Amino acid sequence: MRTRRREGEVPEPRTRWDEVTTGLWMGGHVWSDGARGHQDVVVGREFDLVISLWTRAGHGPATGVEHHVVPIPDDWLTVGEIDSVRRIAVVAADAVRAGRRVLVRCYSGYNRSGLVAAQTLIELGHDSESAIDRVRLRRSPWALHNLAFEKYLLTGLDVASLLSGLEPPD
Repeated sequence: MRTRRREGEVPEPRTRWDEVTTGLWMGGHVWSDGARGHQDVVVGREFDLVISLWTRAGHGPATGVEHHVVPIPDDWLTVGEIDSVRRIAVVAADAVRAGRRVLVRCYSGYNRSGLVAAQTLIELGHDSESAIDRVRLRRSPWALHNLAFEKYLLTGLDVASLLSGLEPPD
């Protein structure tokens, strides 16, 4: 399965996770503190709900924390993958509305988590442009550097799903 795209010299994030809006956090499995370099991120009980779009054993969350694993590639998505993003963003938005602390994470916390966090913001009432801007402002300018994901958000995931399902002409 495709999991990560190489995008040249994209720096590791400088934080484990960042709050995008009240109750909604995005992050990854790795970060760099600058001094000690590469660090693994392990989630314990800091969140009520963890959504992992990429996962690695031993990185949490703790037993008893609600955890949804929705593997998607950091690449163009299939119709099923787009629909999975739509569904899990609704789950995240409902949890945020209920006052729960939600973490959306992937490998670095830039693209896949950015896609789901931005779609969650859209579910919470933001337009796509402000959702993308907010994710980049709160997490990193490197967030959503996968242009396919930005295009999905600007087009709308409903439309992107329909267009992805079109068969090429013979």
